[in-house]
Amino acid sequence: MPSPIDPVALAQQLIRCDSVTPARGEVFDVLESALEPLGFTVHRWVMGEPPDGPTENMVAIRGDGSPHFGFAGHLDVVPAGEGWNGDPFAAEIHDGVLIGRGANDMKSAIASYVAAISRIDPGAGTLSLLITGDEEGYSVYGTPRIIDWLNERQIRPDMILIGEPTSVTRLGDTVKIGRRGSVNMWIETPGVQGHVAYPERGKNPVPPLARVIAALDSLHLDDGTDQFPPSNLEFTSISTPTNASNVIPGSATALLNIRFNNLQRGADLVKMVEEIAEREAPGAKVRARISGEAFLTPPGRLYDVIVEAIEEETGLTPDLSTSGGTSDGRFLIQLCPVVDFGLPNATMHKIGECAAVEDIRALSRIYERIVRKVLG
Repeated sequence: MPSPIDPVALAQQLIRCDSVTPARGEVFDVLESALEPLGFTVHRWVMGEPPDGPTENMVAIRGDGSPHFGFAGHLDVVPAGEGWNGDPFAAEIHDGVLIGRGANDMKSAIASYVAAISRIDPGAGTLSLLITGDEEGYSVYGTPRIIDWLNERQIRPDMILIGEPTSVTRLGDTVKIGRRGSVNMWIETPGVQGHVAYPERGKNPVPPLARVIAALDSLHLDDGTDQFPPSNLEFTSISTPTNASNVIPGSATALLNIRFNNLQRGADLVKMVEEIAEREAPGAKVRARISGEAFLTPPGRLYDVIVEAIEEETGLTPDLSTSGGTSDGRFLIQLCPVVDFGLPNATMHKIGECAAVEDIRALSRIYERIVRKVLG
């Protein structure tokens, strides 16, 4: 085996690759260069066209037989945005903190995992990494295509750990055992453009859209479950084609998102919104994009080894939660049990995104404990 990998140094290398979603190329080169000396066979492919592509995916595999332990993650990041104190892709360390876009979500976790397995000699069982360049986008050519690749070759992990930043206050305080579903919908009400001084010559689409919004805002979807909070519907945008103060617009559009628990299904929610829109604003059009359904991983071996490893390294017993946003677990759950666990997430997607160096090293030790427990 080559010398063990420093997780912080590898995280810096990955962060220095500007891999705004959808990502491909250099950042995957860096990861491949770290994995191949560890005995992994690396498979990479690029697919898709703008705006959802081109996207690169990677499946890296070492060993064969059972158990097969998979680690999933993404190398793409959200745009850096304005307001950083320096280059967001410089990956500088100040006062024990690694700063850069992707430091928290989630290049440091991928680096921590690779460093962990660099300390483990090849043996019985299979290790795989399922890495996409499109998790922060719509995932059209991301993890669902990795699943296709695995299914075509009849490769199926027994369990998968996703390295998303799940901890809240301290490393190890929270593990995600499921995620809510998510659906975006665009509601457009038609009108007839005209001068505001001659309303009889136009048809204002804003009042009927307002009725739709009011009806949807008054809904009570559910009270949640023991594992999930209540589903919630939030409006995120209202717009018209013109910003002129003296023009009746020809149409009006509202964008909403529903984060829903396992009492709901995406298609049913879309149908509900369509019916309410047609009732309140006849002729309204609804366009929907379901990002994923809610899922829950039942208790089992994956829970046990992750909780044990966290307790041994940190002394904490983690909360088993389904709160927060979604993850690619919404796709991977069709393969096997899936759990998300990673760094404290306070700075994910923020200006000045960062991760404590000691947390990165401790996370790598936790990942090492998990892999050793799974492989026996």
